[in-house]
Amino acid sequence: MPNQSKIKTKLNRQWQTWISRRLPAREQITLSHKSIFILPTGFGLAWLILLVILFLFGTNYQNNLVMGLSFLLLSIFNTCIIYSYKNLAGLTLSSCKANITVAGQPIYFPINLSCATSAYEVQLNFQNQPLEVVNKVNEHQTQVLVTYNKTHRGINYPGRVKVETRYPLGLFRAWSHIDLAQAQLVYAEPIIDPNPLYLNSEQIADQQETGKYVTGIDEYKGLKEYALGESLKQVAWKQWAQGRGMLTKEFEEPQGAPMWLRLEANPDNIELALSHLAWHTEQLSTKRQVFGLKMGGSTIQPSHGEQHRNKVQSQLALYPNPNLNPSSKPRPKHAPKADQ
Repeated sequence: MPNQSKIKTKLNRQWQTWISRRLPAREQITLSHKSIFILPTGFGLAWLILLVILFLFGTNYQNNLVMGLSFLLLSIFNTCIIYSYKNLAGLTLSSCKANITVAGQPIYFPINLSCATSAYEVQLNFQNQPLEVVNKVNEHQTQVLVTYNKTHRGINYPGRVKVETRYPLGLFRAWSHIDLAQAQLVYAEPIIDPNPLYLNSEQIADQQETGKYVTGIDEYKGLKEYALGESLKQVAWKQWAQGRGMLTKEFEEPQGAPMWLRLEANPDNIELALSHLAWHTEQLSTKRQVFGLKMGGSTIQPSHGEQHRNKVQSQLALYPNPNLNPSSKPRPKHAPKADQ
């Protein structure tokens, strides 16, 4: 058994090396004779055995009708090779950015398909992942969401996507394993932390209010309807000149000192600690409280808003290497830029 495992690992490594050289990673790929493989299906092999039996039966009994039937089945068998190949040839696939999710939740990678002619019954899936079927692809771009379930915190690489068809009669299986250079950042799974965040001594006593934005003069918030008695200095005269009516500029400022999220030096369970910080990040962002993050040797200065939330969650997801580029994608050095 150990020897079989080593042989299997070695063969898989050699296969990956060969296919990476033949089909390098690209964000857009057009299938051609170089990237399409064809083999008979189980039904196709049964079909071939049947026509051989019919041919032997016809020659043995000198039955022209049976021999003619065997030749007809052989011609259909050969024709399906061409149609199976043509069904994938010219099919263009390109990758798109997937929506960010959390660990344990599936990623749905969008893949755009188009074909100058028409392709039927095209199947797509990552290795050991659910199958997605597109009944028809034409010159108009069609987008399909291919599922990847094996998600973990950090950057996830789904690997090669298998494109397969058994059109028209299921006698042959034409397929390709292509790498669309897809990668997706997955946030840490938010888990409720039973322990509240402790405030520093210089912060106000009410944790629920510290860092929240209240009416002030520091930051521009937006426009609101003018109320009688408000200072004319706050009126948005530019919008008034545009005929949008009397509007007042609103400003805000944070109340008290900002909140700080910190990762302990040597937590007992690093993944649980990161999940607790991810949960606090979501809670503070929902309440529009100002907060920062101190983790290892990196610090994210206090702020608020969706962009700040994504920045903090990205740092937590990429720990212990927060400087890694979340948008990086695996792209071999030998990968040409032109389409196949």
